Parts: sequence; C-alpha cells; structure tokens
Amino acid sequence: MEYTKLGNTDIEISKICIGCMGFGEVFPDFHAWVVDQKTTESVVKAAFDAGINFFDTANCYSKGTSEEFLRRSIKNLGIARDKVVLASKVFFNEGGLSAKAIKREIDGTLGRLGTDYLDLYLIHRFDYATPIEETMQALDDLVRTGKVRAIGASEMYAYQLHNMQNAADKNGWTRFSVLQPHYNLIYREDERELLPVARQFGMTITPFSALAAGHLTRATWEGSSKRAETDKVARDKYDAYKENNMKIIARVEEVAKNHGVAMADVALAWLWEKGIESPICGCTKAERVADLVRALEIKLTVEEISYLEELYTAHELVGPAGRPGEKEVAGMMKGLKK
Repeated sequence: MEYTKLGNTDIEISKICIGCMGFGEVFPDFHAWVVDQKTTESVVKAAFDAGINFFDTANCYSKGTSEEFLRRSIKNLGIARDKVVLASKVFFNEGGLSAKAIKREIDGTLGRLGTDYLDLYLIHRFDYATPIEETMQALDDLVRTGKVRAIGASEMYAYQLHNMQNAADKNGWTRFSVLQPHYNLIYREDERELLPVARQFGMTITPFSALAAGHLTRATWEGSSKRAETDKVARDKYDAYKENNMKIIARVEEVAKNHGVAMADVALAWLWEKGIESPICGCTKAERVADLVRALEIKLTVEEISYLEELYTAHELVGPAGRPGEKEVAGMMKGLKK
C-alpha cells in the first residue's frame, strides 16, 4: 500500500479509501443494495489486511447504521483505534450546518462509531440557510476541543469553498484540509474551478464515485448487481449522458485490454495520474479489495491519458446542493457592492 498526508496535517492516509455507503441496515427509503454486518466485517478485514487505513462514512448512510456497522467491524477484528482514519459527514440532518446541528450530530456520530474523536469531519453539502461564519466556527470548536482532528468539504460550488476558507483564515479558525468532490472519467466538471480552488488552499482531494457507480468497471451500461438494478441516485448522475459516456467507457475497456487488467484499474490509475490522493471506492465484497489495491501498479502513458480524456463533453453539474436562487444571488450582489 502507498500512503500520503491528509492536507497539511500529520494524518497519514492510504491512497485508497473505502467508502462505507454500502454498509448498513436496509430501509425502504434508502439504498436497497447495502450489505449486512458479516459482509461489512469481511470487507473491512480485507481492506485493513491490505494496508488500507482510510474509511469514509456519514451520519445519513442507512440512517446511521453504516457508522454502527463500521464500529462493530473494527471492534470485532481487534483493530486499534489509532490504526484507522475514520471520516464522517454532517448536513443531511435536521438543522443542516447550523452550530446546534453540528454539535448534536458529531456526538451522534462519535457514539455510533464508538470513539471519542473523529479523524476527519466533512460538511456533506453547502448550507444556504446557515451563515458561513457560524458553520466554520462550530467546526473549529470541534477541532479545538479534540472531537475532530481535521475538517473537510464535499461537493459545492468553487466560490462557496473559497468563501468558507477565507472566513476561516480571517477569523483564525481551522481550514478545510480535504475536498471530497464528484470526480471520475465520465464526470469531470470540477476540473474547471472547484479542484483548482482546492489546490490553491493546499487541500487533499478524495473524490467520491471514483468508479462512477460501477459504470467504469464494465463494458455495458446496465449491470447485473443489485445496486446497478436499484440505484436511482446513480441513474440520475449518469444516464442523461449515456451515449457519450459509453464512448469513454469503450476506451477504458480498450486501454485495460492493452494492459491486461480490469477496467477499474485503468479508471483508478487515471485518477492517481491526475494527482488525486485517495479515491473513495465503495466495496461490498471482500474479494474486490485486492482488485482495488492492484490498480496502484498501473501506470498510464501521457498518450493513454489523452486518449481516455479526449471524448469528454461538458455536463450539467451533479453534486452541489442547488443552484443559488434569486434570494441568494441578491445577497451575493449586495455583498459585492459593499
């Protein structure tokens, strides 16, 4: 396994992160494809044995049971707390990113994970209803009190990230160390603005949907897994650009055949070649972990990278929480006039 630092912190993370959205109890109004405790434990064991120490979950995944399944797995396997880097998120909850909500939700997350501190706490989306300063101060309080070691941000607009980092700097609060964007070979919109802003602030980038919900792992658009058959969120992300996506996927298949490897290897190798520190890979089968680790061995040429990227066309944004409405735009314009 290869490792890197998380932002400007001393936290060492593996160059593969296990996404835990697929762990937890099944609920009628959430993902039907999540796996049970036994399977979760087998995935965590395979990952840890392979040197992966970075696990990403959220308070809303399977209504908190993802965090609980991860806690039990770590405990049952006898893994020491300081040997894993645990990340969770806040936003899809009552109160969004208000100070009150953040203080309440971190305690819930710590309880479900069975730990007195979290290595990385991310805001899951931008909250238009809460002042930036309120959110950043509340997050800083968590760092100062030792409940959280580092903070991060998931998908948002570039100007929002810039404003939040500036608010932290202006007030002497903790900066975001990590950006978790939506980024892969068939969705690259954040290359325009969000990723450069993150790099401007020295942030580590750990994208979600690194394999595009499985689309970059197979030559066909439709899959046979339960997730492929039931994941409406994935369909909303990618189906609108299916025709163009399939052309890119065909090139991933071609490059993979030339290397004698799986398509997922090429998709992940491309991310590392783009400077991505730790792609988040959902994994619901223990045997898949070895496939992820093997991808670290693949090195793409400049020509192959260009070939994989050549056919991409601009997309509508998928990820940020809502485009600013008239009220938000008016507020932005008012701020510019001051």
